[in-house]
Amino acid sequence: MSSLQGYVDRRVLLILQDGRAIVGIMAGYDQKSNVVLSDSKERVYSPDEGVEEIPLGLYLVKGDMVVLIGEIDDALDAAVDLSTVRAEPIPPIRY
Repeated sequence: MSSLQGYVDRRVLLILQDGRAIVGIMAGYDQKSNVVLSDSKERVYSPDEGVEEIPLGLYLVKGDMVVLIGEIDDALDAAVDLSTVRAEPIPPIRY
């Protein structure tokens, strides 16, 4: 991860190697790409029910667990009714 500075103080989505999707405000990072998120929530996807958001609060993610980091457009995200979204969970990465 070349530079995460542009994501600091912005709302981001992290996809982790174990398939979890974590949304939060990036509070900081270090040289190992460990990421600190504030006001974070895990989004749990299901093919049968809407997306469940589990509050995590202040959360530290090890850099070697991160697969993807992307900025979230707050207006677009707020416009989506997560209770109507149906999706298969992301499977974990297997080596």
